[in-house]
Amino acid sequence: MFKPPKVFSVLGLPVHIMTDYPSWLLESLKQGMGAHVITLNAEMTMQAEQNKSLAEVIKTAELVIPDGAGVVLFLRWLRRQKVQRIPGIELAETLLRELGEKQTDAKVFFYGGATGVAAKAADYWQRQIPSLAIAGTHSGFHSPAEEEQLRQTLAQVQPQVIFVGLGVPRQELWIAQNRHLCPQAIWIGVGGSFDIWSGTKTRAPAWLGNNHLEWLYRLYKEPWRWRRMLALPKFALKSLIYGLTVKEAISQ
Repeated sequence: MFKPPKVFSVLGLPVHIMTDYPSWLLESLKQGMGAHVITLNAEMTMQAEQNKSLAEVIKTAELVIPDGAGVVLFLRWLRRQKVQRIPGIELAETLLRELGEKQTDAKVFFYGGATGVAAKAADYWQRQIPSLAIAGTHSGFHSPAEEEQLRQTLAQVQPQVIFVGLGVPRQELWIAQNRHLCPQAIWIGVGGSFDIWSGTKTRAPAWLGNNHLEWLYRLYKEPWRWRRMLALPKFALKSLIYGLTVKEAISQ
């Protein structure tokens, strides 16, 4: 039976908690419901405070997963929830493998990244899962005319799973603006996942991710991220203030 996920709030934004996200998405596909999947972390949460359009997209998405360590720790500390971090790249990988193992006819589309990166990412998965039906790829850098052609292609081909790697908040806003082209599809913003799958970049060692320190590896590999990383202490401070406010209200 198809059940909606439990919803919890993180600084005013929804996070959906369940034990098996891939199965929920596969059931959505089976029923032709479609879904926009948001991979929420501390940085996106802080961006949403300044970007009302992004906040609205997050609030209306069918599935918002706890991607970032900050979001997970918030839910554990304030909501007393036994939540595990679900990196968006791992959810996407599991979904692809499930599609291959179940030998579904679902078509997958890769959109985003630098020139050739999406194609390399798709080729990687085609080699991993020969039965996977890849409907096409498209670079994230293009002219307005090329983007219009992309829209026409999506409307014509009707892929069931569409990965969009344009970075936050561009990918979330783009998906919201274009979902009508493939209303029954699963749309997932995957950030820099194409870079990982194509071999352009590498992920942090598992032990760093397991200890909520993947952000430190990213900063080491890409020092220019330091300004973006300022969102982490801001998120922590706001979470602390929110927590103290809630506890004070409860005690009164």
